[in-house]
Amino acid sequence: MNENKPDNSQSLACVFCRKNDDCPNKYGEKKTYEKWNFSVHYYCLLMSSGIWQRGKEEEGVYGFLIEDIRKEVQRASKLKCTVCKKNGASIGCVVPTCKRSYHLPCGLQKECIFQFTDNFASFCWKHRPVQAITSNKYSSSLPCTICLEFVEPIPTYNILQSPCCKNAWFHRDCLQVQAINAGVFFFRCTLCNNTDIFQKEMLRMGIHIPEKDASWELEENAYQELLQSHDRCDIRRCHCKKGRDYNEPNSKWEVKRCQSCGSSGTHLACSSLQSWEQNWECLDCRRITYTSDFQKAPKHPLANSTNVTVTDCLLEESSSKLPRQSTVAQHKELLRLKQEIQLSSTACTFRRESCLTQRQGSKFRRDISTILIELGFQIKKKTKTLYINKANVWRSALEQFQSQKFNPSYAIDVVYINGNEAGSQHLGSKQEFLSHLMHHLENSSVFEGSLAKNLSLNSQAVKENLYYEVGKMLAISLVHGGPSPGFLSETLFKCLAYGPENVLPTLDDVSDIDVAQIIIKIDSATDLNILNSVIKQHYNYLEVSGCLRLTTSLSDKFMLVKDILFYHVINRVKAPFESFKQGLETLGVLEKIQTYPEAFYKILCHKPENLSAKSLSDLFTIHTLADVQTLRFWNSYLKAIEDGKCTTTMEDILFFATGCSSVPPTGFKPSLSVECLHVDFPVADKYRNHLVLPATNTYEEFQANMDFAIRDTLRLEKEDRSHTRPRTLNASSNEEMLI
Repeated sequence: MNENKPDNSQSLACVFCRKNDDCPNKYGEKKTYEKWNFSVHYYCLLMSSGIWQRGKEEEGVYGFLIEDIRKEVQRASKLKCTVCKKNGASIGCVVPTCKRSYHLPCGLQKECIFQFTDNFASFCWKHRPVQAITSNKYSSSLPCTICLEFVEPIPTYNILQSPCCKNAWFHRDCLQVQAINAGVFFFRCTLCNNTDIFQKEMLRMGIHIPEKDASWELEENAYQELLQSHDRCDIRRCHCKKGRDYNEPNSKWEVKRCQSCGSSGTHLACSSLQSWEQNWECLDCRRITYTSDFQKAPKHPLANSTNVTVTDCLLEESSSKLPRQSTVAQHKELLRLKQEIQLSSTACTFRRESCLTQRQGSKFRRDISTILIELGFQIKKKTKTLYINKANVWRSALEQFQSQKFNPSYAIDVVYINGNEAGSQHLGSKQEFLSHLMHHLENSSVFEGSLAKNLSLNSQAVKENLYYEVGKMLAISLVHGGPSPGFLSETLFKCLAYGPENVLPTLDDVSDIDVAQIIIKIDSATDLNILNSVIKQHYNYLEVSGCLRLTTSLSDKFMLVKDILFYHVINRVKAPFESFKQGLETLGVLEKIQTYPEAFYKILCHKPENLSAKSLSDLFTIHTLADVQTLRFWNSYLKAIEDGKCTTTMEDILFFATGCSSVPPTGFKPSLSVECLHVDFPVADKYRNHLVLPATNTYEEFQANMDFAIRDTLRLEKEDRSHTRPRTLNASSNEEMLI
């Protein structure tokens, strides 16, 4: 296959549309083949009604065989274009009853729709798909979010609306140019970055999205400046005689960059750093981190919430040695600017922003532990002691968190009490308490679902404002070093991260069997009569839920199913969701979720991976062992568990030693330690995360003693939870409702 030189490509007209135009945005790439003496537009070839791609991609023309192209040209020569009245109209309307045929340029002129997906259907100007016209709430024009020129916010052929952001409008030509430049991997909504919903709608409306990488990704050395690192000492008094720009690796004059922004540096000697591994922050980042003003976040209780007394005051006293910033907004803006500097030393264009957003999942993704540790800087040295009754962790926690004296930014100490018995108090593990609390929340009535949990509609919980309290508890657990929930559904998480309006629930989100049956009946209807019969059968439910709609074709069932899912999973629990979201705003957790959704998705929606023998062993620091033999028994015991030779699991050992069955995102504080003493059975100090191993003569005795003690402890814990499971929704409520 020999292509002509570019200057000869205009000599032959396209064999289908008979035009010499070389306009890739409208007609696709034009190629001229000297061997077969013809030219063809890519879109003209794709949209022709009587030809299929029967060859491989490298055969013929884009996989279309030459003999098939000639047959299609011969077939089209007998068809007259409805627009220009000339022969060669190779494209026909896909509607069976429509007899209109046209050339591609003529179809574009008459505002036909060409779908570059599936069977490459084309629709004439009478039968083309249209976007639903919603009530126009805009009093004036809105800008196209690509070119920023103003358009009338009414869906037409040339003006398209985003399916995921109702206030995003585009020129069709702007969208097509962007799609060609971005390709399938980077073409997305310019406001919310949604890909799936946005691309599906744009393909339906005739936007061609090529299966290629973005044009800017193909530029040589496009991101070379991102590889440049700061290598200059910015300390006020630089002691290096060779100047601030001198950088000698593996010496005291090596330049160390700020761990937060990367845009400031210091010689190791200038900041008295002993080695390159030491952390260092520039003055600006230290000011942002340690002197931020955490304004009091007003709580907006739901209706009928009369007994809410929780205080969310997070006011932080400024350091006398550092100047106080004026407002929270200034701090956030400065931090944002510092993060941008870390990515690039130059201003980001729209092209670069799209690329960096796509790459966030690899090079630019922030580690969840780092994010939570940064949020932990808000925690003050002042300590709040929580008195927790182990017989009813939920009720005790609710009473403590709703106290007016409770401040989420205070450090937490836990004291366990046993009923009203005098002298029965003892120090408890904060991480164990938070672990028990997460277990109670996962099984509480504010959530529904088997594994992945969505919010339920519990009137008593709404009245007592418990959705707010649950959100606050999740935030406190994450920031104060507790375990991650790991039980939120993907739909609930997306509602938090991207907004409910940008989420499409699925049947898996419906835990109500009756509602699920209605959806299944509607979805499985095979003709319009059956569909209307199902609607009539469940008329009352559809009317109450606001999902009742006129059905004139079988395809209407898909929109009906979508309406029911959206109502049941999202609209029905709108008030609980808003309250839950307000609770998650505690200590700035919700803001971080929306900023780094990929990092939080793993810990909020998925349980941690199972521990291996090595990963569990690495968690423990060996303090004092009586002999090497016990250490060998310990390692052999872990290996036996990993090989499935014991009934005990790695998680059982971790729970026995710490009260947590998984490693918190920020790790254990204090770190885990193990030692050996001459005792018969293992002993755990959960307050210090300390494990004592028994010294035995044989491995068999060591394994038997370990298994017995751990299993017995787990059995007692389960019995306590089952016999003392809290049954009141609120500390002051007498209603017997299972939380």
